[in-house]
Amino acid sequence: MWTLSGGSYSAVLMVEKQYNMPDARGRFGPYGGAYVPETLVPVLDEITKAYKAVRRDKAFQQEFKHLLETYVGRPSPLTFATRLSEQFGRKIWLKREDLNHTGAHKINNALGQVLLAKRLGKKRIIAETGAGQHGVATATACALLGLECHVYMGAEDMRRQQPNVYRMRLLGAECIRVDAGTATLKDAINEALRDWVTNVEDTHYIIGSALGPHPYPMMVRDFQSVIGKEARKQILKSEGVLPDLIVACVGGGSNAIGIFHPFIKDKDVRLVGVEAGGRGSDLGDHAARFEGGRLGVFQGTSSWVLQNEDGQITGTHSVSAGLDYASIGPEHAWLRDLGRAEYMSCRDDQAIAGLHLVAEKEGIIPALESAHAFGALPELVESVPEGGVIIVNVSGRGDKDVAEVARYEGVQL
Repeated sequence: MWTLSGGSYSAVLMVEKQYNMPDARGRFGPYGGAYVPETLVPVLDEITKAYKAVRRDKAFQQEFKHLLETYVGRPSPLTFATRLSEQFGRKIWLKREDLNHTGAHKINNALGQVLLAKRLGKKRIIAETGAGQHGVATATACALLGLECHVYMGAEDMRRQQPNVYRMRLLGAECIRVDAGTATLKDAINEALRDWVTNVEDTHYIIGSALGPHPYPMMVRDFQSVIGKEARKQILKSEGVLPDLIVACVGGGSNAIGIFHPFIKDKDVRLVGVEAGGRGSDLGDHAARFEGGRLGVFQGTSSWVLQNEDGQITGTHSVSAGLDYASIGPEHAWLRDLGRAEYMSCRDDQAIAGLHLVAEKEGIIPALESAHAFGALPELVESVPEGGVIIVNVSGRGDKDVAEVARYEGVQL
């Protein structure tokens, strides 16, 4: 069954006072910060200073907005899910990040960071990727803006996401296989960090989710907040009210924080993130940080981490490569502590059922990541009054996952 964590609104006043976090040290309460080798301290300071400048730079913001509109295809639609709404007796709307150029929300952040890298005079971009969507988005932005691109990807994820590997190569990027550890996202990040430490002078590392050392959680959140800003305007235009509930899958947490952040001060809007429940509750069988993790420092930031009693990072499992990660973005941990957001998990089989549900009812094949939000929907609608309004963030499309779903279900293609 699904298990919710967080959810008290007892600290809403605190949220309203601190909604502009992180603080000057990059902290979200006890979470966040920058735990990095000395070599990276100057470059992180440089990125922080440059990012603070471009936040106020009208020319940068206009160029970013222009690319989002004319290249990515924003605003992404907010689609009314007629048959799902009929089935559940609630008004269900889908924020269609799957319709962006490259097929997911990742392009929002990739374009923003490549533009920032050009401002910094960097010629070489490195990135990590799990499901491949961030890698494809980064390769796309680099091709558009003329930068060299290298993407690290775990061998297991390369197996699961072969079409995205080839897409990156078609776009001119080098996709570098990582065989270390579990050969998944955390190992790809480790290799990208090793590369960055030795090439800081000419290289910018584009982290794909709202995690890592400061200023990345803030920067990725800001670039992805276009999702929630659009959704807020769209739902008010369509329904005349804010939603009762917003649901999004959570790996590192970029699509979720992107849609959550513009609603944080709206205390009557319930925010629910769905983690990967995998195949069971034992450590190593899932990627639900709030159900099996504890406070720790991992890959540059302090947050909830799946680790054993000795503090060693444990393996994770999810049918979805993009949710298969041992930690979660620090702002999500902070929002949970404040009771402003809730988090639950959805098992592999429930996510597959969620994928079938939206495919058969609405003609939309979501990414396996997004399918976790739909897998949780049957339980979540029970807490929303009949006729209430729900937004589900469709973080990406499922073309990349068709072969993996078929393999999971024992279907020979």
